[in-house]
Amino acid sequence: MSNPPFGFGLPDPDKGRDNDSSGSGGQSGSGADSFQQLGQMLSQLGQMLSQAGSSSGPVNYDLAKQIALQRLGSEGQLGFSAGDTTGESAVRDSSHLAELWLDGATILPAGASTTVTWTARDWIDKTLPTWQRLCDPVAKQVSGAWMQALPEEAKQAAGPLLSMVGQMGGMAFGSQLGNALAALASEVLTSTDVGLPLGPENTSALLPKNIEKFTEGLERPTSEVLVFLAAREAAHQRLFAHVPWLRQRLLATVEEFASGITVDTSALEQLAGQVDPSNPASIEQAMSSGLLEPQTTPEQQAALDRLETLLALVEGWVDVVVAEAIGDRLPGADALRETLRRRRATGGPAEQTFATLVGLELRPRRMRAASALWKLVGDRHGMQARDTLWTHPDLMPRAEDLDDPMEFAERLGDSGALGADVDPIAELERTERAERAARESEPGPADSDSSGPDTDEGPGAAGNKPGDA
Repeated sequence: MSNPPFGFGLPDPDKGRDNDSSGSGGQSGSGADSFQQLGQMLSQLGQMLSQAGSSSGPVNYDLAKQIALQRLGSEGQLGFSAGDTTGESAVRDSSHLAELWLDGATILPAGASTTVTWTARDWIDKTLPTWQRLCDPVAKQVSGAWMQALPEEAKQAAGPLLSMVGQMGGMAFGSQLGNALAALASEVLTSTDVGLPLGPENTSALLPKNIEKFTEGLERPTSEVLVFLAAREAAHQRLFAHVPWLRQRLLATVEEFASGITVDTSALEQLAGQVDPSNPASIEQAMSSGLLEPQTTPEQQAALDRLETLLALVEGWVDVVVAEAIGDRLPGADALRETLRRRRATGGPAEQTFATLVGLELRPRRMRAASALWKLVGDRHGMQARDTLWTHPDLMPRAEDLDDPMEFAERLGDSGALGADVDPIAELERTERAERAARESEPGPADSDSSGPDTDEGPGAAGNKPGDA
């Protein structure tokens, strides 16, 4: 059973002891230490309460950022001889080499105009705006369910206290988010390691400190691993920069899944009957009872299927293109490729974080099938035909095509969609202009009644025909 969104649970007090850095061999429960810990707790509580008043949304993101940075501690170091420019120059040189190799493996030009090195703290700071976009729908749904479950007489009696309850909920969500992001920031290798475009546009970013830890058990030179990861990051950036509908489609599908989360109000009423306000232990037991775990609706399942297919296609394309770009240039390329494929396909910190934050298990389980499909299309129709499929979402393989890639490849040749008269760069530019025009012409709230019927593909589905998956 997956974790419900934001966990709904209280932090494990035993985990706090793991971070105790006191090197004394005396009793941890000494009087001086106890008073010091009590002072720290009161200080943190005061900071949290003061920040609660400044939070207007469903999640206190200021608190989330503070908790994440506190948990990271010294992991804000750059790595690769931190303190000088060695790490930055190594990342820059590796990225430049990777871009040169990729030029011969794809028709998509370089997508990153800037190559940077991030610490774990930088990752938190640069990706938090995207996390806010992904987490807000969940928090709104959950907090709204709490308010709806209250009887009208209770709402009237509570009065101004309801706003305080909302602030406390924002603090609770912020605490969960901060802890989850801290765990993820200490392990991600690049800005696209999760599979979603979390960082700023046209920016290729690697985290040398985390790459050093990742390399320790691989028995490969750090420089070799760095070039391989730089190639994967650059390939992702080429897709996100030159396939204008892709970024919006991925994020919109996650939002669609999250906004469909529902909480059983009858379970909330049952939960309220189990809680004794004077007994904090009863609150914790009720929260962990599983009564609040959301149910997956058919609409959510459809969004999840689309997201899994699209993520698998992205990861499969990157896998094939990087393998072709590197070829025999790196002795350990095949081993690194298999290591990352397993790491990506079997879950890990990314999947756990998404399961906690938005109730979504982010795992492209069909990545190998997607990789095989892209390889087959490239072998039969060539690199240009393979990459031309990204010009429009209607040309992309669907979930059923991953089951029979041979039939998909044959259908492409018969349909003439990949004819010699197709200019892929011109098609990409045309699609980008159409997407931009669609966004600019979106009706405002006053015009919403006159708009056409809603689609289930999100804002990035411009150009889809009725009946398209």
